[in-house]
Amino acid sequence: MKPLYTVAQIRAIEHAVSATLEPGALMQRAGHAAANVALALLAGLANRSVLLLAGPGNNGGDALEAAANLAHASAGVDVAVIHLPGTQATSPETAAALAHAAESQVRFLGELPDLEPGLVIDGLFGIGLARALDGPARALVEAVNALGWPVLSLDVPSGLDADSGAVVGPDGVAIHAARTLTFIGDKPGLHTFEGVDHAGAVQVDALAIADAHFPPAQAQLNEPALFARCVKRRLHNSHKGSFGDVAIVGGAHGMAGAPTLSARGALFAGAGRVLVAALDPGPAFDSVQPEIMFRSAADFAIGEGTLVIGPGMGGSALAMELLAKALAGDAALVIDADALNLIAASVDLRERVAGRSAPTVLTPHPLEAARLLGVTVAEVQRDRLGCARALAASLQSIVVLKGAGSVIADVDGAAVVNATGNPGLATAGTGDVLAGICGSLLAQGWPAREAALGAVWIHGAAADRLVEQGTGPIGMVAGELPAAARSVLNELVAASAVRPNGRPQS
Repeated sequence: MKPLYTVAQIRAIEHAVSATLEPGALMQRAGHAAANVALALLAGLANRSVLLLAGPGNNGGDALEAAANLAHASAGVDVAVIHLPGTQATSPETAAALAHAAESQVRFLGELPDLEPGLVIDGLFGIGLARALDGPARALVEAVNALGWPVLSLDVPSGLDADSGAVVGPDGVAIHAARTLTFIGDKPGLHTFEGVDHAGAVQVDALAIADAHFPPAQAQLNEPALFARCVKRRLHNSHKGSFGDVAIVGGAHGMAGAPTLSARGALFAGAGRVLVAALDPGPAFDSVQPEIMFRSAADFAIGEGTLVIGPGMGGSALAMELLAKALAGDAALVIDADALNLIAASVDLRERVAGRSAPTVLTPHPLEAARLLGVTVAEVQRDRLGCARALAASLQSIVVLKGAGSVIADVDGAAVVNATGNPGLATAGTGDVLAGICGSLLAQGWPAREAALGAVWIHGAAADRLVEQGTGPIGMVAGELPAAARSVLNELVAASAVRPNGRPQS
């Protein structure tokens, strides 16, 4: 498990542990950890200078302790600090850290140096920031960002909300770090929304705090271990019926591509048979993947099995009729795109979703989620975990809130943040592919929660693989994802320790 802790939880852990230690012990541990990471990042570099930005609070104290440690290290590191003292009295621990730094060979500067340092350590503000950066702190952050200097942020990039991943304040700024060394426990805001771009690679140091001090996490990072029990090798004695049927309901006039992409996602993720029930007569077959069957949605009998409903479906009377039938039936459902908009506009359809007993997964992007919740997109983005949880609770369904750091929420409030994927996914049709992959896993017998977790992780990993192979992120297209997802899934299966009968491999 890769737990994610809220700011309130981190504060509670810190308070409880500090009561058992000498004053300043945790700050000293953070300073040692930061200095060690900095030395590792400087290893092999000709430029072994470090500039530390230290704010007035305990985050600044961490940076000052790191500066003192770096200055005392016999590694030929030139250490400089820009210290912003603030207007209020500092804590005794931060005052002691400042004294440690002043007693060392650290140089204190009043402004940014002319020459680029080998590394900038950002210790301006940590998890306690409640308002947008202003004054000298804002100027420093804007200048460092503009210069593009390599930054290691301590705990959280200055200016970023550690819970939500939003930059603090309506016109706020936050440091762009190449790496974030976060203390005590990992935070959700480092992995979703704007945090994905500001935090860089995230490293956790628990500061030698015992596991007994950590409460149950309210969220965690997605990883294959969360759906590993469903990843099984296939029996030789199987047939197409062994792996389920998926029907994609969508494709109004001019939108045949959406259900086709969804169908390809389902096919390449291993469904035994895939069918498109198109609202518009459209194509008779997919010339790229002729294995996909096509039917008229008007004549399609919605029954059991697995349905992906919504890709390119539009908002016609027929679309509404098909959605109502699907919600009344016993099929496992992945509800996407236009179907979500129809539900958002109808109290009756919302009640039908919430009353279903069959597996149901909703895959909204932020605008669709905003319509379902009756709020703005900005409100969704500034509380992605909370909004995903609210949707899951109100609609009694698994919810995948798509975007940078997609959030998968369950009806019981559990939330998982996904870290795979890249900007190549910001193009038309990738959500249709995701819905198809999720439908395929449902059809193969995966429970709804695991199907959502697995689909989102595999979908993002497929995009990452394409980038590694030189495809994208710029110019990556949705049609390239299904084959890459197939490779990722097969590698998971090959590495799985579960036999087809569910017993561990010997």
